[in-house]
Amino acid sequence: MKFQAILERLTGLSCPVFGVSWNPPEAEVSRARRILTFLEDRRVLYNPSSMELPDHCVRSVIEIRHHLTHELGQLDNNSELAKSLRAMRAACRKFLDLVQDNDRGRDIVRYGHHHGHWASWVFNGALGELRGVFGIHIAMLATEYGLDVEDELASILPAREDDLNE
Repeated sequence: MKFQAILERLTGLSCPVFGVSWNPPEAEVSRARRILTFLEDRRVLYNPSSMELPDHCVRSVIEIRHHLTHELGQLDNNSELAKSLRAMRAACRKFLDLVQDNDRGRDIVRYGHHHGHWASWVFNGALGELRGVFGIHIAMLATEYGLDVEDELASILPAREDDLNE
């Protein structure tokens, strides 16, 4: 999805817009591009949940969390990029906490792919929440840094207001 189309989806969010009120440092633009490129290859963020195995999703979310932590270690804590990465990392922790809930954790991961089983409801709810948080922050990053997002990953971006009224 092109940057301009993403910008149209963010009419209700307050964030600096690339080229209008803020020009990010080139190093941050490169870092944001590298992070988006990494996330574009994470199927857990956009594949239909029926195509994903919960165990694979958990491993992928752990990899995402590690990658975000690594990138955060190289950023100024007060940068907009760091704030978004911390929010996405927190969403990863919350997802993992929900699907690895104490004694039931193995049941959720083991039975999360069985449609109609209570574990699938927990798993799919946690996955939807994770994708929602990531969608908002990916849209903000793309807008702030003027970056395009591959269509698969763009499928989790917030809907345009016009799309909601149809």
